[in-house]
Amino acid sequence: MQSFITDHLAFWIPMYVLALTAWACIGRFLMQVFVPEESPNYIWRGFRMLTDWAVWCARRLVPSYVGPRLLPLVAACWLFGIRLVAGIILIGAGLAPRLVPPPGAG
Repeated sequence: MQSFITDHLAFWIPMYVLALTAWACIGRFLMQVFVPEESPNYIWRGFRMLTDWAVWCARRLVPSYVGPRLLPLVAACWLFGIRLVAGIILIGAGLAPRLVPPPGAG
C-alpha cells in the first residue's frame, strides 16, 4: 500500500513552499500598515525572512511605477499563479497523489 504523504513528496514539498510563501506575502502586505519597515518585532522579521526573495523577484518583474508597498501583494499573486501551473504540471506527470485507487489496484 502506498503512503499518501511520503510517496508524493515531489508534489507536496513544492506546493507547500509556494503556498507558505504566498500567504506570508499577504501577511507581510497586511502587517506593513502597522509596523515600520525596520521594526525589531519577531513576527515582522519572520515575514520578511520568508518573503524577501519573492518581493525581490516581483520588483524585477513588474513595472517601476508599482509602489514598494504593493510588491508583497504582487509577489503573492505571482506565487499563487506559479503554484497553479506547477500543480497542473505535477499532476500531469503523475507525481500527485490520487484520491481514488488506480484501476485494477484491488
